[in-house]
Amino acid sequence: MKRWQTHLQNSITTSKQLTSRFALPLADIDRVADIYPMRINPYYLSLIKQPGDALWRQVVPDLQELYDTVCIDDPLNEENLSPVANLVHKYPDRALFLVSNQCAVYCRFCTRKRKVGTKSMHINFETINRGIKYITETPAIKDVLVSGGDPLLLADSRLEYILASLRAIKHVEIIRIGSRVPCTLPMRVTKKLAALIKRYHPVYINTHFNHPDEITPEAAEACSRLADAGIPLGNQTVLLKGINDDPIIIKDLLYKLLRIRVKPYYLFQTDMTKGTDHFRVSVEKGLEIMQSLIGHVSGMAVPTFAVDAPGGGGKIPLLPNYIKHMGRQLVFRNYCGVTCIYDNPNDNTEMRLIHGEKTAHRC
Repeated sequence: MKRWQTHLQNSITTSKQLTSRFALPLADIDRVADIYPMRINPYYLSLIKQPGDALWRQVVPDLQELYDTVCIDDPLNEENLSPVANLVHKYPDRALFLVSNQCAVYCRFCTRKRKVGTKSMHINFETINRGIKYITETPAIKDVLVSGGDPLLLADSRLEYILASLRAIKHVEIIRIGSRVPCTLPMRVTKKLAALIKRYHPVYINTHFNHPDEITPEAAEACSRLADAGIPLGNQTVLLKGINDDPIIIKDLLYKLLRIRVKPYYLFQTDMTKGTDHFRVSVEKGLEIMQSLIGHVSGMAVPTFAVDAPGGGGKIPLLPNYIKHMGRQLVFRNYCGVTCIYDNPNDNTEMRLIHGEKTAHRC
C-alpha cells in the first residue's frame, strides 16, 4: 500500500479516536459526524496545534452544524443544473465534472457537505462515462473542471482514463482539476502523478489553502512537483470566521502561496450551505480585507473576492468602492484614500451613432 493510502486508511473518523490524541470530552462530535462525516488523516492532524485553533475548526465537527436555520442543503442549485448525474452545467462554455465522492479531510464548511463522503453521492465508472458522453455531445463546452470530492484521490489509472477521455474531445480546450490534496495530503502528489497530469496539457490545478499554517515543507514540495511539470497552480481560499477573517492572516497566506508558486485566485465568501452558518463572515468584512490588500501587497498576491450567487447565479466579483463620480471625468480615490481624476473618453456616444440605440444585450 502506498504511503498516501496508508494515511487515508489511518484517518480519524470518530470522537474516540480523536480523544486519544486530545484529552477532551468530545462525545458530541459523533452526533454531527453521523450526518456530516468526519475524516482527518494523520498528516493534517499533525498540523493541529491545539483544540479550537484555525486548523481544528476546519475539520473537527461542531454542534453548531446541526442548528443552522439560515442556510440550505444545495445553495448553488447544483442538483437542478445537472443534466446527468454528477455533472453541473451552469455556464454555457464550462462544466463541473464530479468524479470522486471522497476527500483527504472533510472540511466542515464544504459546499457539498450534504453528500461528499456519504452514500448519497454515488460515483462509479458508469456515471463517469455518462458525464464524458454529455461533454462529448455538447460542443459549447470548452472548459471542464474535474472535481468532487477530490479527483486526486482516484487511482492513477482512473484519473488517467478521465483526463485522456476529456483530452480526446476536440472542443474541450482546457482541463482544470480542483483539489485540496496538495494542502491536506501532499504525499499523494508523487512524481508519477505529476508526470501523468503533464501528458494532458493544457491542465490547470486550483488548490485550496485557507491558513498560513497549512503551508508546510511537504505542501511546498507537492506544489513544486506540479509546477515543475508545467501545471499552473491557483488557490481558492474561503473566508471563514475565526479562522482567517483577519488582514494579517490573509496577507501572510497570500505571500506564502506565491513563494510556493501558487497564484492566489479567489477569496470566496462562504457559500450558504446548511451546517456552515457559523463560519460565515459579513461581506463588509471581506471588502475591508480586500481594501487592506489592494495597493498594499503585490498585485500578484491579490485574489478576486467573490460570492457564488445562491440559486446557481454564478460567481460575482466584489470590490471596495473606489469611484466617487463617473462622467466626463472619473473621480476616484486611490488605495491611500487620495482623490484622483481621470479624463474619461466619450467613445460610447460615437458607437451609438454608428450602430443605433440597440445597445442592450442578453446574457
